[in-house]
Amino acid sequence: MSETQWNVDPQEGKGSQVEIPEVIPLLPIRDIVIYPYMMLPLFVGRDMSIQAVEEALTRDRLIFLVAQKNSAEDNPKPADIYGIGTVASIMRMLKLADGRVKILVQGLSKGEIESYTRERPFYEVKIRKVTEPAIPEVSIEVEALMRNVKEKIEQILNLKNLPPEIGMVTDNISDPGVLADLVASNLRLKIEESQAILEIFEPVARLKKVTELLSRELELSTMQARIQNQAKEEMSKTQRDYFLREQLKQIQQELGEGDERAEEIKELKKSIEKAKMPLEVKREAEKQLKRLEQMHPEASEASLVRTYLDWLVELPWSKRTKDNLNIPKAKQVLDEDHYNLEKVKERILEYLAVNKLRRKIKGPILCFVGPPGVGKTSLGKSIARALGRNFVRVSLGGIRDEAEIRGHRRTYVGALPGRVIQGVKQAGSKNPVFMLDEIDKVGTDFRGDPSAALLEVLDPEQNHAFSDHYLNLPFDLSNVLFICTANLLDPVPPALADRMEVIQLSGYTNEEKLEIAGRFLIPRQLEDNGITTKQLDISDDAVLRIIAQYTKEAGLRNVEREIASICRKVARKVAEGKKDLTRVTRGNLHLFLGPAKFLPETEQEHHEIGVATGLAWTSAGGEVLYVEASLSKGRGNLTLTGQLGEVMKESAQAAVSYARSHAKELGIDEDFYQKLDIHIHVPAGAIPKDGPSAGITMATALTSALTKRPVSRDVAMTGEITLRGRILPVGGLKEKCLAAFRAGIRTIVIPEKNQKDLDEIPKPLRRKLTVSPASNMAEVLKVALLDKSTPKRSAQSLVASGKSKPAKGKRWKPKEKPLERARRERPILLRA
Repeated sequence: MSETQWNVDPQEGKGSQVEIPEVIPLLPIRDIVIYPYMMLPLFVGRDMSIQAVEEALTRDRLIFLVAQKNSAEDNPKPADIYGIGTVASIMRMLKLADGRVKILVQGLSKGEIESYTRERPFYEVKIRKVTEPAIPEVSIEVEALMRNVKEKIEQILNLKNLPPEIGMVTDNISDPGVLADLVASNLRLKIEESQAILEIFEPVARLKKVTELLSRELELSTMQARIQNQAKEEMSKTQRDYFLREQLKQIQQELGEGDERAEEIKELKKSIEKAKMPLEVKREAEKQLKRLEQMHPEASEASLVRTYLDWLVELPWSKRTKDNLNIPKAKQVLDEDHYNLEKVKERILEYLAVNKLRRKIKGPILCFVGPPGVGKTSLGKSIARALGRNFVRVSLGGIRDEAEIRGHRRTYVGALPGRVIQGVKQAGSKNPVFMLDEIDKVGTDFRGDPSAALLEVLDPEQNHAFSDHYLNLPFDLSNVLFICTANLLDPVPPALADRMEVIQLSGYTNEEKLEIAGRFLIPRQLEDNGITTKQLDISDDAVLRIIAQYTKEAGLRNVEREIASICRKVARKVAEGKKDLTRVTRGNLHLFLGPAKFLPETEQEHHEIGVATGLAWTSAGGEVLYVEASLSKGRGNLTLTGQLGEVMKESAQAAVSYARSHAKELGIDEDFYQKLDIHIHVPAGAIPKDGPSAGITMATALTSALTKRPVSRDVAMTGEITLRGRILPVGGLKEKCLAAFRAGIRTIVIPEKNQKDLDEIPKPLRRKLTVSPASNMAEVLKVALLDKSTPKRSAQSLVASGKSKPAKGKRWKPKEKPLERARRERPILLRA
């Protein structure tokens, strides 16, 4: 107690006699025992205690101080208060602002409670003054005891580096009882031990008891000093927290006790052994574990090391799932989940077959490229199910930070491994099917290029030792089956595309969409909307009409949305009480979905001069493109409109150059370019267009306008043109053929070198199309241009315009061939 003082002057201690009354107010005190001759301040806050102090001040300023047995008790009863205490004099009193009272007291004499005379509003007791037996003279034994106590006090002062003034006070004390009380008041004793010393009235016996307690304190101080010396040898000057932890550690070693931290370290050691890490990784994990042991648990770096070790032990360094090598069963699973897509299924089964024969092979790195809605993402889940592997998917769309792939270095606050390592941990095995979705939508900014970071991940020669910035250790990704998906391959860097095995997924034909809708979409939507086949039946004709007139896409997302819309309307009727079957047919489809959203193109209802039908490829599939050419008197200016790209403008200029160089063969004036202005327009001007595949279409439209020969409305074409009139090959043939088929066009002109791509077109569709390969522009014009005598309008368009009535006395006959008419009618059933 820093504020404790002792008045040990013999004149005041024993000479001054204060008359102590028998009845005196009692003040219960907590956490301290007051000895005679001891002076210290007390803070009084309880109402009962304040009233006792005020009562003592009104009398003779004497009060009886007794310790409570339980310091947590706010309202102690007589049984909760010890029977022996100290009569003290209140030297000063000060009232504080918070209502408490601060008093300065000095112990005078011991006393024993005989009875409680009052319990309310404060305790008042009848006491018996305790008179200690007088010692006539100090014997040799008592002198030796007192010297022993003083020497031990000096030793403790030296060990704790305390001021020597305390030793000077003890040297001036000759009374063994007073010395015992002084030492007892300065030892950190429990209340029970301090009270026991107070209750020993014989001075020598009290001094012997204090000597025992002082010996224990000296032993503890010696041990503490030894602990401090051991800790200081292993501690740097700036690591105060480390010093405190070492102290605690040494104390626990002496006591033979463990702690939670030791258990945590033990568990981490077990986890490291259980993880079966590679030797290099295990060595690093053990090194970090030793660092963790030497750190204070509250240090900021300790949590970083602990998190790092958690990542190391939780990664599947040696865990792998067993592949399903039953090839027929795997094929069955793939066929159950997806219709057609034979290329992808064949590649997966080939991988399984090689794995079955060789066992240890590197995982392939596939890239599915195709329009939205053809099943690229769901195909990854199906492959994982067929192989019996875990599946994890990471979407790369919009990622611009290289650290998303390779992780952050551990020096940063909140650092974590990259998406790849996180995905492998989530999968729980080192050989999952890992899907990197939307790889063509990865961005780049000042934080780095994520696609460049993917080069190591997707390189079979490097990914066996992939190093994440956070782990900074090699992790084997060679057993992972990576599947990337993209709508377009153009945005993917060439170096990255070169590391992947690209598999093109084209759009579906109407028949394939019908099959997929019947097998997968309709049953799924029936289940999702809580209805059954007993409540809703959708005919094949209705589905075909949904495909042709309510959607315009390569995939099936919008088809499923339209089917879901029908199911919701029927579900509402069922919920309202309708019990009979609802049939959706081609005739009543508009009652569920409203009028058709996509109608056949009206520009080509008849053969026209200067209008040719081209085919284009987009990320959503194939599209029909109309190219218009018109002539007007002028000076040979060429105007190109329709928001055309640079490549497409160059194709138009090449078409004009071809017409000029072959004017004589085409039967047109050789100097037409001096007298006429040429305007080439591609409708849908709000949509940007580019690419060389519309070259022959522009040349055909221009030639038609110059020769006044109409272009057949039943012919579509695609191909790049040269100045010599040669036709070069183009891409996306399957999608373009599907677009022509959807538009009701059955004759398609393609470059001769594209005949190899016809194998990609489904056989049922190929049988319904007439494909005309062409190696030069003359062959294209031979198929596309009609004779001048061919009427512009078909019978259907004439009837619709009201001009089908023949002249009086004459019967009108259509000059168009019946075959062309029949061919035009056939697709209406498929598109309806």
